[in-house]
Amino acid sequence: MTLFERGQRYETPGASEAIDKYLKLAKELGLDPAQFAIAYVTSRPFVTSNIIGATTMSQLKTDIDSIEVKITPQIEQRIDAIHQLHSNPAP
Repeated sequence: MTLFERGQRYETPGASEAIDKYLKLAKELGLDPAQFAIAYVTSRPFVTSNIIGATTMSQLKTDIDSIEVKITPQIEQRIDAIHQLHSNPAP
């Protein structure tokens, strides 16, 4: 949203609160938010490929390093708890 003016999808009621909770959880787990999101998507059994994006080499390294992040059942429960309160805030 800071690079391009295309963020309207993420400016819906409730989206900011959901984003803040996921960011807080990533911080509690000691993870970069991008790594956290990529690891979650990659952990879904129906995902056959995960498209990542990076503007800098540093971002690319962070994204690639997400392969080391494991979404445990305990982490998934915490993600699910946020999702229950803020399901699909930015359709």
